[in-house]
Amino acid sequence: MKKPVLVILAAGMGSRYGGLKQIDAVGSNGEPIIDFSIYDAHEAGFDKVVLIIRKEHEEAFRKNLTDKVSKHMEVEFAYQDLADVPAGITVPEGREKPWGTTHALLACRNLDAPFVIINADDYYGKDAFRVIYNFLSNEVKDGEYGMVGYVLENTLTDHGTVSRAICERDENGFLQKIVECPKIAKDGDHAKLTQDDGKTWEPIEKGAVVSMNFWGFTPKIFAQCEPIFEEFIRKGIVENPMKCEHVIPTAIGTLLERKACTVKVLTSNDRWFGVTYKEDKPYVMQCLKEYKDQGLYPFDLWK
Repeated sequence: MKKPVLVILAAGMGSRYGGLKQIDAVGSNGEPIIDFSIYDAHEAGFDKVVLIIRKEHEEAFRKNLTDKVSKHMEVEFAYQDLADVPAGITVPEGREKPWGTTHALLACRNLDAPFVIINADDYYGKDAFRVIYNFLSNEVKDGEYGMVGYVLENTLTDHGTVSRAICERDENGFLQKIVECPKIAKDGDHAKLTQDDGKTWEPIEKGAVVSMNFWGFTPKIFAQCEPIFEEFIRKGIVENPMKCEHVIPTAIGTLLERKACTVKVLTSNDRWFGVTYKEDKPYVMQCLKEYKDQGLYPFDLWK
């Protein structure tokens, strides 16, 4: 089996954040969160990273990230292109929003090694990368995938709603069902969700496990997701041409329903944090500074 590869979803538009948050500086030496993820992955054993970006952002990524990382890891770009759609589909005039993370995943369909795919703007912790590297090196098989799950309450923000995929596991720790919930909010020490833009709220059971887009796959996932994405876009382009998007948890949910794969739910002892909103940034900066002060990271990650 080939050595596992790190793949990072970095083509989002950052509409809630108000800018290109994937490379926004949050570390004390000017690093974005993605820097810390690549550093942790490198420590865990990964030596190649594929960045899924929009072509127009390549220069910014090279300047702010890859010129320094490439001295330590092999770096490749894959491009999420709005025009990369199935035959017979015409991109609606005025559409700017990408087609979602399932579409982004397919942008690296030429990969020929097992891989972990993560979000650019989420901090996952060192342990998570060690766990997934071990899984990809020893356990993953075609159709037998893995994910690192996090406790919902530890992934919320004080500054608005978030989208999370809630996971149900069987007695053996395998993913049984996954449901994407686009609007979840803090409710004291608990969480709640709304399906009608806040008119009514439902409580969520404390301790629910959610996917934060930390998936371990083999290249077989591309052939499995392509027909799912095509089915979605042919319908979505009629019903919601400007905003429809398809995400990886939904694709995995479909594969589980069709019994086309299994997903082992792995766990990490580390805490997650991210920058969904601008208001999250000071907290993230404080956490990363504390980690450096504790010696978990050097001041200059890539010196």
